[in-house]
Amino acid sequence: MKKQIATKNAPAAIGPYSQAIKSGDTVYVSGQLGIDPSTGNLTEGLEAQARQSLTNIKNILAEAGYDLGDVVKTTCLLADIADFGKFNEIYSEFFSAGSPSPARSAFAVKALPKGALVEVEAIAAK
Repeated sequence: MKKQIATKNAPAAIGPYSQAIKSGDTVYVSGQLGIDPSTGNLTEGLEAQARQSLTNIKNILAEAGYDLGDVVKTTCLLADIADFGKFNEIYSEFFSAGSPSPARSAFAVKALPKGALVEVEAIAAK
């Protein structure tokens, strides 16, 4: 059985998808852009977008009773792979290398919605 997860502390889904779905003990978080849920606007610059994207994931997980320590896999999409180093610095603020960090894929894509520079999706399990 699956359950929709939604919070006002992350941008609302603007299409036929959910912020997240919980199935069993696993939560699947849809890709999050660096949109500030209080304004509905994309934040400025790679660092701000990366932090907001990861904060949105954190807030969605909290709604489901999970936290970043429960994340087992992320997929990170970058508009420019040259931003990987800077993105990785921000990412490490959320996922410490000291605890087991999640498995991760990271790659560049031709374009992201709204002209975003980064999008991150996550899978968490208890």
